[in-house]
Parts: sequence; C-alpha cells; structure tokens
Amino acid sequence: MKIAVTAENNNGLESAVAQHFGHAPYFILVDVENGEVTAVQGVANPFVDGHAPGQVPGFIKQQNANVMLSGGMGGRAIQFFEQVGIQAATGASGTVRQALENFLGGKLKEAAPCDESVAHGHG
Repeated sequence: MKIAVTAENNNGLESAVAQHFGHAPYFILVDVENGEVTAVQGVANPFVDGHAPGQVPGFIKQQNANVMLSGGMGGRAIQFFEQVGIQAATGASGTVRQALENFLGGKLKEAAPCDESVAHGHG
C-alpha cells in the first residue's frame, strides 16, 4: 500500500501534516507492507500555487498512491479521489508519522469536506 500525506515540509516521517490539501507544499509518499514502513519519499506539489479541479488528485494517482491523508480537504477533491480509486481520509494532524499511526490504527478512516469548503458551497 502506498499512502500519500500532505506536508508542510520535506522531512520524511517527521514532516508536519499540512492542513489544507490543495495548498500543501509537499506530499510524503510512504510504502507500507504488513503494517511496516518500507520506503519514504517526499515530492513537491507542482500545483501549490494554483490548480484546476482534479489536477492534484490526478498527480497523486500518478504517484501510485492508494490512500491520501490530509488535515482538511474540499468536497470536490474528495469526489475526485473516489473517482480515481484512492481512499481519502481527513483529520490528520501532527507529523506524518502520527498521521500514519492514526490511519493504520483505525483512527483516521474517512474524508469529510472541511468547514471552509462547506461554507463556500463546495461540500
């Protein structure tokens, strides 16, 4: 399984989780086998300064990720991830390591549109 996590910096598992999915400067890609981390790679978000709907989920799909973890995410992004077969989960916080532990431990399971997205009618 390959898990992508939004990140504020490129410090591997110690990166701070980015709270706004589309504007995350980095994505930390983590390969997990049998509950163990086997590889960690940071990639810069090529759309950090602006993107059309669906571009970032498409980029994550190109990285062969199965799961996307983020602090928050808009409703349209969640729909795009569903369309490309990637499980999205929101509510991640702390470090990438903590987000992974919460996801693998069943504490992060599903995605819900962030309040800002709902307030703007994107939920």
